[in-house]
Amino acid sequence: MKRQQALGPFRLCLPFVHYRFEWPDYCQGLALCAVDLAAIPLMVDLLGMPFAAALAVVIMNGVLYLTHHLLGDPVVPGWITPAIPLLIAYCEGYDPGVARVHALIAFQFMLGALSIGLGATGLARHVVRAVPTALKAGIVMGAGLAAVNTVFADDGRFWTYPVTISIAVGLAFAMIFSRGFNALKARSAWAALAGKLGIFPIIVLAIVVAPLAGEAPWPDLRFGFSQPDFVTLWAGYTVFGVGLPPAGFFLAALPTVIATYLVVFGDVLQSRALLDEAAAARPDRPIDYSPDRAHMIFGARNATMSVAGPDVAMCGPLWSAMHVVIVERYKEGRKAMGSMIGGAGSFRWGTNTGLLLLPIVSLIQPILGVALALTLLIQGYVSVRVGIMEARNPTDLGIAGITAAILVTQGAAWAIGVGLVLSILIHGRALARPMPNELFDRPDDRPADNENDQDDDRR
Repeated sequence: MKRQQALGPFRLCLPFVHYRFEWPDYCQGLALCAVDLAAIPLMVDLLGMPFAAALAVVIMNGVLYLTHHLLGDPVVPGWITPAIPLLIAYCEGYDPGVARVHALIAFQFMLGALSIGLGATGLARHVVRAVPTALKAGIVMGAGLAAVNTVFADDGRFWTYPVTISIAVGLAFAMIFSRGFNALKARSAWAALAGKLGIFPIIVLAIVVAPLAGEAPWPDLRFGFSQPDFVTLWAGYTVFGVGLPPAGFFLAALPTVIATYLVVFGDVLQSRALLDEAAAARPDRPIDYSPDRAHMIFGARNATMSVAGPDVAMCGPLWSAMHVVIVERYKEGRKAMGSMIGGAGSFRWGTNTGLLLLPIVSLIQPILGVALALTLLIQGYVSVRVGIMEARNPTDLGIAGITAAILVTQGAAWAIGVGLVLSILIHGRALARPMPNELFDRPDDRPADNENDQDDDRR
């Protein structure tokens, strides 16, 4: 394989040229495009978008997923899942129709511009360090609580699929978070395979359980290629049809943009930690990960989608569940996977292929609401846990709890304001001093940036 070609801060990585194509990851991507399709109910419910137009958004987002590995970012990108409830609450403050579409366009464009600017200048880490820890903990915790509230609210999806969601979520939590299942994977090849497939086996189970419980029809399996409706999308839901949002929309979106960015930066830190773990297991193959480069790529994705196909799921730097699966296989050695770029890229080529195949789309369509609820509840669990761990002491945890509750009930602007004021009033000058994590008595385990990472595909 050729060495990756440098393109300024990026590195050109083409399949079969700069990295070995990984067929196991490609095949897994074919199946797990089902999770990408779960974004469709979000756009149907929030914007009144037809299914075929929402499918067009998912396919465009899928194509942009490829830009990460093609430009040298060795991750599996995904949604900004914890921030979805924040964005939904923000958009629901506007009347359905053009105003709500304008609100989404303005938000996603500003998020993209902010991310590009911070990545290009290298200021991302400094900006986040300036935010009080209690406020960061509260935003992340509140995002998790909002995700759970979205599922169990009076109009939430739980009441449409109570039996299916209960079974699916119970099984998912047991498979993902249970120590007993982790021990079983070491003894059973079937359990190990199920663990590697993430939530896909649970989605397959939901396809059967939902009709048996009378909560969804049996799939109308069709063959051929999917038929996204780009004409309807561009005419009714983009700047090409509804025009540019007035300036007031951009100003009103700012608090939600800031709250979302704090969640996004947590994903960047998680990407770094997982890749450091992979690099330690394979010292023969250094992994080139740059947070600044990642910022510019997912920022450009958001800016592009804000114009061509505003997306409620947004464009995030990491699909943590699948990235963990890829990392674990990479750690097994060169025979298992040539490079992280190869594994992540092959997986995303697979999901893009799956989105174009009508049998897969039609099979999953009846239970997309279940898949979305499952994703939100898993993310809610993780976000609340991460938010609590972010707090340095009981005082921070108290401020974070108030901030989280206000975020769920009053929105991002109130939450940021109250969290910041409480942090200043309670901590005073101590905010500027580094403090140990008294709550869990552990050092800060976030990995430092390494400016001298080497080429991922260097022999």
